[in-house]
Amino acid sequence: MATPSSKKTRSILVLGIGNILWADEGFGVRVVETFHRGYIVPQNVSVLDGGTLGLYLVSFLQKADCLIVFDAIDYGLPTGRLKLVQGNEVPKFTAAKKLSLHQTSFQEVLSAADLLGRCPRELALIGCQPLDLESWGGPLTRPVRAQIAPAIELACELLAQWGSPAKMRTVPLPKTERLLANDINYENYER
Repeated sequence: MATPSSKKTRSILVLGIGNILWADEGFGVRVVETFHRGYIVPQNVSVLDGGTLGLYLVSFLQKADCLIVFDAIDYGLPTGRLKLVQGNEVPKFTAAKKLSLHQTSFQEVLSAADLLGRCPRELALIGCQPLDLESWGGPLTRPVRAQIAPAIELACELLAQWGSPAKMRTVPLPKTERLLANDINYENYER
């Protein structure tokens, strides 16, 4: 078992995946954007908008000891329900039935990182049951959008357990410090 001091040095990746152009499919990306704008993390924690990068994410996973993923997952639950899945259960749920361009690719990312001998030791998937994955250009539906803050709370609990707590920003994040140089943030997209 790791000691508290060794936990602080572990590399942690907080990753949002999904496609913002397909309604609730963008849940993971919108959560990680909101998290980045609202929280400061220790230096050993990286925050990444993984979008639909698929196998390009392998190198990021190989550098991480711990991984938190936000995503829209069809668990067969009531719309908007959050579910936290951890450890060996994560790959099973990344293969859940879903009409997504990136979902199979993320399962392949986990497999590829594992085959290359460097997969995060601790995995956590914070998924939200979508309502709409088919509306091209549509925003997040209301019940899914309502789960952004609770998903972030779950991630903050995990980060604290892993010895790298996030702290709420007291000063707003400058607009120049976006996750991506050309991101389409929620407010601009909704306009």
